Amino acid sequence: MSNSISSLWKNEDWWAVWFGFAIFIAALLGWVPKIPKVGKWSANPVDAFVIIKDGIITGNVLVPLLLLMIFLGILTAIGIHFMKVQKVGRYLIGFIVIFILATVSYWIAHQTNIEYWGLSYAMWALLVGLLVSNTIGTPKWLKAGAQTELFIKTGLVLMGAEILFKKILTLGMPGLMVAWIVTPVVVIFMYIFAIRVLKMKNKALAIIIAAATSVCGVSAAIATAAAACAKKEDLTLAVGMTLIFTVAMMFFMPLGIQFVGMNPILGAAWMGGTIDSTGAVVAAGSMLGPDAEKVAAVVKMIQNILIGLLAFCVALYWVTKVECEEGHKPNAMEIWYRFPKFVIGFVGASLLFSFVVVPATGGDFNVVEASYINPVTKTLRGWFFCLAFASIGLESNFRDLASRMEGGKPMVLYVVGQTFNLILTLAVAYLAFMVLFPNAV
Repeated sequence: MSNSISSLWKNEDWWAVWFGFAIFIAALLGWVPKIPKVGKWSANPVDAFVIIKDGIITGNVLVPLLLLMIFLGILTAIGIHFMKVQKVGRYLIGFIVIFILATVSYWIAHQTNIEYWGLSYAMWALLVGLLVSNTIGTPKWLKAGAQTELFIKTGLVLMGAEILFKKILTLGMPGLMVAWIVTPVVVIFMYIFAIRVLKMKNKALAIIIAAATSVCGVSAAIATAAAACAKKEDLTLAVGMTLIFTVAMMFFMPLGIQFVGMNPILGAAWMGGTIDSTGAVVAAGSMLGPDAEKVAAVVKMIQNILIGLLAFCVALYWVTKVECEEGHKPNAMEIWYRFPKFVIGFVGASLLFSFVVVPATGGDFNVVEASYINPVTKTLRGWFFCLAFASIGLESNFRDLASRMEGGKPMVLYVVGQTFNLILTLAVAYLAFMVLFPNAV
């Protein structure tokens, strides 16, 4: 019992939950101001850090960014102190540099041409970290600030606030069919294909690629990697592959849909269920019109609900099958101890905002998004993810990544799995939106 209680302040998963809900409470009480972001820029890099109104510079975001760095540093340092995973002073020195690298990543990603091509901050944070680790090498004092798991799990708890059930139900049954029928089938198919056909030895990498392909790219990969206790190099490889193909699909799918004259709503549902990034889905959907943009985004949101359930199922499977010693059957308490507690925070956040916060505002989820999610939780979630990917890059090197390729099997898995995903999603989307519920939109 004492071990269970002490884990509440010594376990990384629980600290992610505490951080997430502390931010939620502060946001709901109005104690958290709008979180600063690096702005967009085209030709002049300085434009990303200044506030321009009516052609006149009225301020800058440098001071707010400095305050954000101090706030996040102190907040996470509290957990570092109690978990005793690193000396707080060493952690803070490394954290400052990692926050700067995250800011640089956002700055690159927000250049208008780069943003147009869908090259997200996650990719740049990963590349910036990899550049450091594979050239000059990552010094120990910098690695002290690279608390990847803590950043990832806190970001996932915050992401739970973005999963609003009332908004998801706007598409009803056809949206549920596309997201909830196809997704588990694709995950299971890809994992079985990886293990039995490709004979992949790295089961953790196989399930991460399957999750990233079938659910929501980066977020699903992060949650699944944590549930399967995967190595950072596995996550780096899976995310890198996913981001490359996401950019290609975001650009070519809407063009192909328009070229063959496919119904825009059908095309939007197809993209919502297959493109592995919410931002890329919205961008691709907008190319087919406002109604298509809405359908694509909502289908992806419905699919995102499965992140928590998928992490739970993967953790359960890993404890009872993959990592279980022969002849040993883990009991309920062993499963509980190894279960990723951040999933509880993710689901709890979704329930809190869906069934408490939204009703408290008269059932208007648009007010909730405008007041709490977009300016606070969503932006902070992005910062935590950016810190995490910069940290992953700093802790990875190309030699380790190459050793995990197993002769190109992960690439074959992704291509075969995504092809199956595209075919099955199109078939179910046609059945749902064109045959069974033609007037859903």
